[in-house]
Amino acid sequence: MLLITARETGRWMMPKGWPIARLLPHDVAEREAWEEAGVIGKVKRRIFGEFRYAKILLDGSKVEPLASVYVIKVRRRKKRFSERAKRDVIWMNPTDAALKVQVPELRTLLQDFARSLTLGSDKIW
Repeated sequence: MLLITARETGRWMMPKGWPIARLLPHDVAEREAWEEAGVIGKVKRRIFGEFRYAKILLDGSKVEPLASVYVIKVRRRKKRFSERAKRDVIWMNPTDAALKVQVPELRTLLQDFARSLTLGSDKIW
């Protein structure tokens, strides 16, 4: 499981982003994984799950976006990527990752992912 730090808060999260015109949601997920963590791989088109998180916008307003989570089959990770200086990146098993994140819905999703692995990797990929 790949976790990154959020730029503003430093809390551990998954790579995610806002919708991008002319890109399908799973393509946005692939792009964000590259920009935020240097990950290159193939993203499964089906959503694995969703979670809400608190975000403060530049104008100071607070929102709770719904983030869709996609599974990516990682081919490699580059050492140089656009947000390298802005984030920490860590790999860990899903159970440990669930303990590290602060967003309750993301924690539950990671726990569900860990359980799905015990069913066999063909169930998620």
